[in-house]
Order: sequence, then C-alpha cells, then structure tokens
Amino acid sequence: MVSNQLTLFDVNRLTPYAVGFDRMFDQLIGYASHQAQSTGFPPYNIRREENKYFIDLAVAGLSKEDLEVELADGALTVRSTYEGIDATNTIYKGISFKKFTRKFTLADDIVVNDAEYSNGMLTIELERIIPEEKKPRSITIK
Repeated sequence: MVSNQLTLFDVNRLTPYAVGFDRMFDQLIGYASHQAQSTGFPPYNIRREENKYFIDLAVAGLSKEDLEVELADGALTVRSTYEGIDATNTIYKGISFKKFTRKFTLADDIVVNDAEYSNGMLTIELERIIPEEKKPRSITIK
C-alpha cells in the first residue's frame, strides 16, 4: 500500500546535507492539510506587487460582519458566519450563500498588514519582511 504522507525517513533522505529544513517540510505537510480542510468556495486571486501580496476573495452578498479573518500558527483563515437567506420564495437559486472556510499557509517572513472589504471583494494585504539577520552580509574571516 502506498502512503501519501511524507515520513521522517523520507525527509532525512531528501536533505542529507541540509540543516534545519525539517520545519519547512512540516509546513508543506500543514499546507496539504489546510487545502484538504478548505472548501472550493469562494473563488480568489493572489496578486504580487514587489514585496507585497494581495489575496482577493469574491464574497458578493456578504457584509464584513459576516466574515472572520484569523492568523494562527502560520495559517491565514478566512471564514463566513452567514447562515444564508430564506429561500422559501426563491424560484431559482444560482447565487451561492453558504458558510465557508478558506485557509492559506504563510511563510515565516510574511506578515498580514490589512484586510479591507469593498464592493463584494475582501482584500487581504500581506508583506514579505526580511529580517536583518537574513539579509546578505559579509563574514569576516579571523
């Protein structure tokens, strides 16, 4: 039987000359888990402008009070709390109003700056912050 999970042995085989990448593999496994938990709704785009990223979610029909945005353990979670409309008089239902959860795995150097709701679009602004200790520097040889 073939397993879809990456084991510790596999990680060690993949990185025999690398140090500290176990966390990266843990994050990738977490990413796969987040995708399995997320629904296919709502549709979204991810844009990049230099060192900033923007996640645009199409949430027409919802108000900002119907939405929650949470950052925890390197995962950005967007969920709705909207219960839906009374469909007793609806002849045809082509617009989806349902609860959803959408998770995005963030790298360690990504911070969430802002979330804005306008005209049915929720836009979350992210930024890559490179700490001083990770910027290129010259090492003095003694």
